[in-house]
Amino acid sequence: MATVVPAKATRREWIGLVALALPCLLYTMDLTVLNLAVPHLVADLKPSAVQLLWIVDIYGFLIAGSLITMGTLGDRIGRRKVLLAGAVLFGIASVIAAFSTSAEMLIAARALLGIAGATLAPSTLSLIRNMFHDPAERTFAISVWATSYSVGAGMGPLLGGVLLEYFWWGSVFLLAVPVMVLLLIVGPILLPEYRDPQAGRLDIASAALSLLAVLAMVYGLKHIASDGVAWISVASILAGLAIGAVFVVRQRRLADPLLDLSLFRSRTFSAALGVNIIACFVAFGPFVFIAQYLQLVLGLSPLEAGLWTLPSSLGFVVSSMTTACVVSRIPAPKVIAGGLMLAAVSFLLLTQVGGSHGLAVIVAATVVMSLGLGQVFTLTTDLIVGAAPPERAGAAGALSETGAEFGGVLGIAVLGSVGMAIYRGMMVGAVPDVVPEEAARAARDTLGGAVAVAPQLPDGIEGTLLAAAREAFVSGFELIVAISALLTIVAALVMMLIFRKAGPGGRAGKPEEAALERAA
Repeated sequence: MATVVPAKATRREWIGLVALALPCLLYTMDLTVLNLAVPHLVADLKPSAVQLLWIVDIYGFLIAGSLITMGTLGDRIGRRKVLLAGAVLFGIASVIAAFSTSAEMLIAARALLGIAGATLAPSTLSLIRNMFHDPAERTFAISVWATSYSVGAGMGPLLGGVLLEYFWWGSVFLLAVPVMVLLLIVGPILLPEYRDPQAGRLDIASAALSLLAVLAMVYGLKHIASDGVAWISVASILAGLAIGAVFVVRQRRLADPLLDLSLFRSRTFSAALGVNIIACFVAFGPFVFIAQYLQLVLGLSPLEAGLWTLPSSLGFVVSSMTTACVVSRIPAPKVIAGGLMLAAVSFLLLTQVGGSHGLAVIVAATVVMSLGLGQVFTLTTDLIVGAAPPERAGAAGALSETGAEFGGVLGIAVLGSVGMAIYRGMMVGAVPDVVPEEAARAARDTLGGAVAVAPQLPDGIEGTLLAAAREAFVSGFELIVAISALLTIVAALVMMLIFRKAGPGGRAGKPEEAALERAA
């Protein structure tokens, strides 16, 4: 039987890829830029503590909860149509957020931004699946797609800082408007439309169930990460799992399910999705501790801490952009396993952070981590989208992003809880008896609390408290990176075991292999 050679992308597709990278860049910019504006908007809008939490969190909550629905909607009515509609909503919501006159108005605007943001990742990924049929070209295109997220995360604080220096806090939201206008102009020209010709109707009940399940679980995990284990957090997670179970049962019974569960029959799809979740788990969990270590242990300013994280961002860009070249010579499963092992080395390096060269260890380890995980994120995303049939690419992209969201939130909640349990356990008997009870309670709770109350104490007591708090924090940090190293090693071994029979081409997940797996 003659081999069908995939069509190569033309100049239109490559220019269209640049257009697809723009909304992805904004997606992460909006996640990071608000942190800088919080002090300014608090002074202006005077939100309550609860309102401020919702202003910060609702964007991520609704992105996570809406991804599956938006990805499947693109498969149903057209990926370009959903992307451009999302761009319109994102632009409008950005203007509303910029000129909000109350906390309630800003919360509503951030909610709209979350719903609009949920259209971006699955639509752009599924369009890449349809624009780039050659596996090597698709890998490179997804490398560019992944890099745009990293660039957006790095640009957000820098551009936001410049705007806040000269304008009001709402100006940070207006960054999105010209980019979305540009996308609306070039999108219809450069981007093809594609939808499943056999698509059925959208099941509203399934969409509501998926939203409620994801929101409940993410809400519970976030509260565990910030406040520790409490009955409301556990109840929220259990409710989310129960709603998720109802969602799965409903999908099995529907003729046109919102989520095609047959995707999980593909070994490539399931393994890549699992590894992607684990990679996000081990990347996001320690990152929270790294940020605190730089500022609260080493005493760096926020700007200095941010500058020292730039090498790792550059490492991620280099790693993502060289993935296509590497995978053309080495089978993809081996590259993923190698990236995981490289990440494990970085976590083992971080277990030495308590020494006299803590900053050098942090910078070296995070660069090594980004070099390893950059290829892991790129290739697992490529395999997830490539293993799905073209008509299910939107749903596959949505599952990839939802898995990444869950992996990140779960990593912060679980590893964060472990690290804080070590800190609090060591601080029980480490606070000097002469420290006032309220200050002692704050110091035992978090390192930030100890740093805040220490200047109020006599010189000798201040140094003793800070030394004990920093030692306890470093002990918790070293334990969670050791756990992360173990998880990445196990994931690498499992990846090699699952794909031990990968052929010399190494491109597990190319359409013909996925078709064979589905047929089996």
